[in-house]
Amino acid sequence: MACFAILALLGLCSTEPAPTGPAGRITVIDGDTIDVGGARVRLHGVDAPENAQSCGTGSGAQWDCGDWVTQEASLRFAGREAVCDTVDIDRYERIVARCAVDGTDIGEALVSEGLALAYVEYSDAYVQSEAAARQAGRGIWRGEVEAPWDWRRAKREGQAASVPAQERVEAGGCAIKGNVSSRGRIYHMPGDPLYGRTKIDTSAGERWFCDESEARRAGWRPAGS
Repeated sequence: MACFAILALLGLCSTEPAPTGPAGRITVIDGDTIDVGGARVRLHGVDAPENAQSCGTGSGAQWDCGDWVTQEASLRFAGREAVCDTVDIDRYERIVARCAVDGTDIGEALVSEGLALAYVEYSDAYVQSEAAARQAGRGIWRGEVEAPWDWRRAKREGQAASVPAQERVEAGGCAIKGNVSSRGRIYHMPGDPLYGRTKIDTSAGERWFCDESEARRAGWRPAGS
């Protein structure tokens, strides 16, 4: 219904559409995942280096670009108020959304400042911003960067190779065991002391993960922590 003209003049109504997703204070989980008002949000159209990921300096050395990106995202956005528009719900039951702080698109800011890549598999909205950041050598583009999706795939393949073939089939190729116990939700990596003894019962809410960061995002914690 259209607002009455006099109310519009008084600023008592707005033609701006209301946000369709969560709103509230931000907690930064990593470079592309945040909690907004307590809701877990995966930012749409961007993909940042994982916390455990390293990048090249351009001179042969490596640096912890994943941890650095998380720290930089926290400096910029942690504790601020965001409003989000939901795009989808992913397989980890996270809200996939575009979020903004004071009118600034968080995804756009991350890509423009060289803290994340345009996730072109899902959106081309930030392709030009990434190109500009690359050209200027901002953030992770100061050296050599492996696309996070390639890094995750290589890690999954390496983990899966160390797991017995039958377990790989049952897990769909993913190797991290998300176990529910009296201690809560715990994940076991290949090589952990209890990995071989841990059996996954999906009917009891247990699950397999393809990447350690995915397990953390879904609320599981590492065994022994």
